Amino acid sequence: MSKMTTSPPNPVAAPPTPPGHGQAPQQSGLQSGLKNRHLSMIAVGGVIGAGLFVGSASGIAAAGPGILLSYALVGALVVFVMRMLGEMAAANPTSGSFSSYADRALGRWAGFSIGWLYWFFWVVVLAVEATAGAAILTSWVPAVPQWAWALIVMVVLTATNLASVSSFGEFEFWFAGIKVVAIAAFIVLGGLAIFGVLPGSDNAATGFSNLTSHGGFLPNGPTAILTGVLMVVFSFMGSEIVTLAAGESEDPERAVTKATKSVIWRVGIFYLGSILVVVSLLPWNDPSIAKKGSYVAALDSIGIPHAGQIMNVIVLTAVLSCLNSGLYTASRMAFSLGQRGDAPKAFARTNTRGVPQAAILASVLFGFIAVGFNYLWPDTVFQFLLNSSGAVALFVWLVICFSQLRMRGIILRENPEKLVVRMWLFPYLTWATIAMISFVLVYMLTDDSEGGGRIQVLLSVLLAAVVVGVSLVRDRLGARAAEKAAVTSR
Repeated sequence: MSKMTTSPPNPVAAPPTPPGHGQAPQQSGLQSGLKNRHLSMIAVGGVIGAGLFVGSASGIAAAGPGILLSYALVGALVVFVMRMLGEMAAANPTSGSFSSYADRALGRWAGFSIGWLYWFFWVVVLAVEATAGAAILTSWVPAVPQWAWALIVMVVLTATNLASVSSFGEFEFWFAGIKVVAIAAFIVLGGLAIFGVLPGSDNAATGFSNLTSHGGFLPNGPTAILTGVLMVVFSFMGSEIVTLAAGESEDPERAVTKATKSVIWRVGIFYLGSILVVVSLLPWNDPSIAKKGSYVAALDSIGIPHAGQIMNVIVLTAVLSCLNSGLYTASRMAFSLGQRGDAPKAFARTNTRGVPQAAILASVLFGFIAVGFNYLWPDTVFQFLLNSSGAVALFVWLVICFSQLRMRGIILRENPEKLVVRMWLFPYLTWATIAMISFVLVYMLTDDSEGGGRIQVLLSVLLAAVVVGVSLVRDRLGARAAEKAAVTSR
């Protein structure tokens, strides 16, 4: 996002151009309402999604203790992609983040396409998370129907985002804070139990023997690591949000630099650390992991009372955090698209509080529609939406990689002093990351289960082809109109 002053700076090394030609207009209208503590917690909490709590059990069942390698591989991808994104974002914090950089580095079609695909991804996520949160709330208060809880949750968080960016930041600070404290406490308590020094623990305190004593570290073979990758990759989505939010902070360059440099320990501690505790406390094939969920089963093995309800509170917090940040992310991407003339002009307007009201309302409207599909046609229309957005996040990562390959040269040539974050081993590690992401996409094609990787990749590619086609046709028509206007004016 553009640095919030009365006169925001232009994109890196780009002269001012009218809206509609790949650059933001001179006035963004957004406010610098996010404090450094907000950005710090968004950076830390953004990498902890609800998928970590609810999706890890299936990964453990597929790969055994080897799921640690799956998490490490995907974690490395996230670290590399965030480093590349941080390089570009530190040089030019902007509301469209990677969409704006793709616009500059790869062409108007790329910025348009990845921006709209990312927006679509998040409005579908809104429906998924609203439904998940409503299910938990209904289990606590069954008198209120699930659809009503979904409506309440969406309305409350929409109001939060409409109030001001500082309201979003404050909610996200506490949501993320609860997640961080919960994971940290889990790792500490679990670590003490592993070595038998937790007072009153019911666990046998077998150290790390569970990693190898039940069929070995890779009980289902080395290929299970790749299967695990497919199961855990989507739990990492959202780490890029901090680069969109940075532009509405007090010091965007510092915030992006700090968040980028801290991503390694965030992934290492919260993902690898917590999963290591789970597979060390319990045998990987313990039935309670699949029945209760990995974290609840681990807490039960220690003897923590009411572990299931405790985890439900934490999962609900993660769901609300994802909803809150998802609505923010979708609206800011729509705002950026509006600034660049790739979305309705109303999306680029802000109210007196510096909030892009039309972009927020449009995003939540499609979120509401998707929630309706989830209740009316969960196995047809909504499943299609899920599948067609399934691989979009991987497409985003690829676009970030290719954009960084071009943007490094642009920054060095025109604003070298802004290159305060550098991708390691450029360009070799960038190309290696592209190869890794491409391999994951190809490997997804081997998963022919219902709603599995193959259908997700194919439908996502189809959706991407349609969006790119719309962009190319739109550019062609615009060019013809410009030529006609030029001829007429002679």
